[in-house]
Amino acid sequence: MTTTVYSIEIPPEVIHTTRMSPQDMKRELALALFQQEKISFGKAREMAGMTVWAFQQLLGSRGIPVHYDIQDYFEDQAAVDALTKHESGQ
Repeated sequence: MTTTVYSIEIPPEVIHTTRMSPQDMKRELALALFQQEKISFGKAREMAGMTVWAFQQLLGSRGIPVHYDIQDYFEDQAAVDALTKHESGQ
């Protein structure tokens, strides 16, 4: 899987006012896109740079319902398979 990097300009006033790091902003964008059902649970979690458990906890703390479908399951299963394969040295 290749990753394309996009840059966006954020006015300095926004950075100052929100006191958010770039990672915090990325996490908030991931949450918003997930809540709007624009991206899957797996993609949002990945974009947020969080574990499944941590992302579920964050969603719960924000009152955002989890909409986890079969595509999410397959994406997560593929990630687990890749990690297992990597850890076993195959």
